[in-house]
Amino acid sequence: MMFGAGFPIRCCAAITLVLAAVAACATPGREVTVDELKARVAATSIGERPKLCLQIAERQMDEASKLFVSGEIEKAQLPLTDVVAYSELARDYAIQSHKHQKQSEIAVRGMARKLTEILHSLTQSDQAPVRNAVQRLQHVRDDLLESMFPKGMK
Repeated sequence: MMFGAGFPIRCCAAITLVLAAVAACATPGREVTVDELKARVAATSIGERPKLCLQIAERQMDEASKLFVSGEIEKAQLPLTDVVAYSELARDYAIQSHKHQKQSEIAVRGMARKLTEILHSLTQSDQAPVRNAVQRLQHVRDDLLESMFPKGMK
């Protein structure tokens, strides 16, 4: 197989261009925001949406957790709502596409566990929204488990 005299130069030039493109896309130190992730959901394929929705839910879980720990109960309500909403979307997309069901169930279980820990640290009057979120996440888990292991199949 003959490549010609200019092959090594063209090959090196192509590799350099690819590396430059990768470097331009990667902006060190800048993390994609939750709003940017939310905007990506509609443009992503159905099969990849569960992962993206879980990423949003987990980031919002971290934010809600920080706010609950710092005593900012009212501010924690918005990220808590996103945790539940995007977990439910992840479930729906996972069941629809038959992809990422196991990973979704594991992630939702972890978020439910974190919320249960937070629930025990709150006063009785502040527990209702967190208790509701835990119940909804349990329902999400149940749906995912049922889709993975339908009754009657052996």
